Amino acid sequence: MVYIRRMAQPFRLYNTLTRQTEDFQPIHPGKVGLYVCGMTVYADCHVGHARAMVVFDMVARYLRHRGWDVTFVRNYTDVDDKIITRAAEKGWEPQRLADHFIERFIEDTDNLGLIRPDHEPKVSQCIDDIQALIAKIVEHGNAYAADGSVWFDVKSFDEYGKLSGQKVEELQSSADASSGKRAPFDFALWKAAKPGEPTWDSPWGPGRPGWHIECSAMASKHLGVDVDIHGGGLDLVFPHHENEVAQSECGHAHAPYAKYWMHNGMLTVAKGSKVGSNKTKDDGDADAGAKKMGKSEGNAFNIREALGMFPAEAMRMFYLQAHYRSSLPWHDEALPNALALLARLYEAQEVAHEMGGEESVKQVAADLGKDAQRVVELAESFEKRFYAAMDDDFNTAQAVGYALELARAVNRMGNHKKAKKRAGPIAKKALAAFALLSDSLGLLTTTPADFQEQVKDKRLPTLGLTRDKVDGLLQERLDARAEKNWDRADAIRGELEEAGIMVMDRADGVAWRVRLVAADE
Repeated sequence: MVYIRRMAQPFRLYNTLTRQTEDFQPIHPGKVGLYVCGMTVYADCHVGHARAMVVFDMVARYLRHRGWDVTFVRNYTDVDDKIITRAAEKGWEPQRLADHFIERFIEDTDNLGLIRPDHEPKVSQCIDDIQALIAKIVEHGNAYAADGSVWFDVKSFDEYGKLSGQKVEELQSSADASSGKRAPFDFALWKAAKPGEPTWDSPWGPGRPGWHIECSAMASKHLGVDVDIHGGGLDLVFPHHENEVAQSECGHAHAPYAKYWMHNGMLTVAKGSKVGSNKTKDDGDADAGAKKMGKSEGNAFNIREALGMFPAEAMRMFYLQAHYRSSLPWHDEALPNALALLARLYEAQEVAHEMGGEESVKQVAADLGKDAQRVVELAESFEKRFYAAMDDDFNTAQAVGYALELARAVNRMGNHKKAKKRAGPIAKKALAAFALLSDSLGLLTTTPADFQEQVKDKRLPTLGLTRDKVDGLLQERLDARAEKNWDRADAIRGELEEAGIMVMDRADGVAWRVRLVAADE
């Protein structure tokens, strides 16, 4: 992705720290340092993880589009309890397991069409940085060593809880004391070595980093002691991000650690449902009792499974059609609905490309009537409305809604008998609007024809069909029509349409597509 450098444009975002939407004020003019908590690489990623990946890919992509110089950092946690446990189950060395799933993560994110972060640090490669930060925290009196481990002294930081709203006194009864800790709610910065675990030498004895300290060290290594925007899933606010704030501000004697905190909402699965189960009109409140998607909940649906059945842009549309801070329900129709909405955009783009003519926009709109005039109105106001939505806390739901509104208008105009020959000047305005989606949101990045081919590749197996099967039936239909066997020809068309195939008879032959229908149709 090549970005044309423009003057950085102002925007607003919701700050978890202050619990309000604020004007963004960079630490350094024109620059944004963005740190996002990455994956603990002990298994394949699921579509819940992908939401955070797509959300912050969108943030980096959009801000660059708007002229900001973004340094995007996302880490790998490749030293962790879960990795050690999973590796022992498989009989692997922990680092081998972590490296294996890092490779698969990269494949998944590339297949999703995500941009690569500028820096992707691994915990295992930042041990010196982690130890240096721990040493500062100990030196400043906010941590203590005990039995080869180092613990952060939560009570030493008066502002503990300012991000999450948690109160120290409310944590005491919910946490179990561990050997060497002065208080049950203190947390590990360095863990003493245990048999069979990866270890590194340290001033406190052999061991490995605690989970929370890792991100603080990696963020400061690549972005400095203060970060413009720190992002992650809502489930990370406490304890992970709260602990990051405490240890970073104590270690660096500098506040704030991160100026703005962004958290995306969770992907939820309805209580009692299996992964991918349908929601019906009788389900009542679909979010009642819903749980976040997660491996521990037993309701995870892997990215690879999803990409085997849907184009990557359909997944992107699924996430971006909602505001990033809202919870997002997952069910059987989630991706089919998103794919159908995406198809509307590509259909409108295709219709617009086919329109010709060189008359003035005003003359054509006057002659073609209200449908053409509506396209002009929506297309000419699109950029302003699109940027207003995106610059107000990255409101992709509204921005995508404007695009779908324009697409519907273009498709209606395309039904006018004279539109194909005369509406070209109006269509150019719509195409310019659609081009914004590609550069800033990562939607409409291919051609309508290639999109339809992707749909066939992904969706035909789910319909129990192959290209050869469909082409064979269409040839049989052509033969029946040549023989004037209209009943057989109509029966074949009906069979295909019943199977989910849309047959289109044209002057130059017959074409077909997979039928895609959104829930609102």
